Amino acid sequence: MTTLIGALLLVVSLYVYGALARQLRNRPVVNSPADGKQFGPPEVVVALALVIFLGSSAWKQTAAGHFEIRTGMLVASLLFTIAIVVFLATFLKLRGFVLGEVTGMARVPFGRALITGLILLVLAYPLVYSVDWLVVKFGGAESSRQEIVELFSSSNSLSQRIVVILLAVVVAPMTEEFVFRFFLFKVVSRYGGRAVAVLVTGVLFAAVHAHLPSFAPLFILAVCLSLAYEWSGSLLVPMTMHSTFNALTMLALAFPQSVNP
Repeated sequence: MTTLIGALLLVVSLYVYGALARQLRNRPVVNSPADGKQFGPPEVVVALALVIFLGSSAWKQTAAGHFEIRTGMLVASLLFTIAIVVFLATFLKLRGFVLGEVTGMARVPFGRALITGLILLVLAYPLVYSVDWLVVKFGGAESSRQEIVELFSSSNSLSQRIVVILLAVVVAPMTEEFVFRFFLFKVVSRYGGRAVAVLVTGVLFAAVHAHLPSFAPLFILAVCLSLAYEWSGSLLVPMTMHSTFNALTMLALAFPQSVNP
C-alpha cells in the first residue's frame, strides 16, 4: 500500500511540474519589471564572474573529499553569503532596478506566496526523494547526507545547532534563491532562454553543495524551485519552498525517533 501511494504521488508530481513546464514554454521570457528595464552587459559580467567563482569553489571542495565542518566555518560561510547578496542588491540598485519589482516580491502577496510555496514543495518531494532513492539504490552511495547535516545530527552543542538552523532555514534559502533563482537565472534566461537557465543554475546549485551523492536530488530540487519561481512570478515562492525543505530536514534529524529517515 505504501509503495502504491508513493507511486501515485510521484505520478501527480510529474504531472503538475510537467504542466508548469508546458505553461512556461508558451510564455515569453520576461526579465524586466513594468518599467521595461532589463539586465544587460554589466549584469552578464557580474554573473559570469559569480559562476566562475562558485564553480571553482565547488570543484575544489569536491576534489578535497570529505572534510569536517566547524562552527567557525559555518559563521564565515553565513557572513560571506550575506556579503554576496548585499553586493548584488547594491549593484542592481545602483543600476536603477527596484528589487521588489524585479524579483516579483512586491507583486504577489506574502500569504499567497507562502501557500503556493508549501503546495509546490509537497509536490516536489516525490521527485526529489525518488531520485535520491535511485542514487542510493544504483549509485552505490550509502548516504546522501551532506557534512553540514552530519554536523547537526551529531552535535551536542546548542549554540552549534542554532548556527546550523539559522544558516539552513533562514540564510541559505534567502541568499541562494536570490543568487541562483533570481540573479543568475534571469541573466542566463535573458540571453540563453529559460530551458538553458534551468539547466545551468540547477547544475551550479547542486555543485556548490560539494557532495556528490546529493548532486542529482539537489538538481531536481533546483529545477522545481526554478519552475515555481517562473510560474508564480515571485521569489518568495521558492524561498518558502527552500526554507521549509531545510526546516523539515532539521526537524527529522532533531527527532529521529518520530520521523522515518
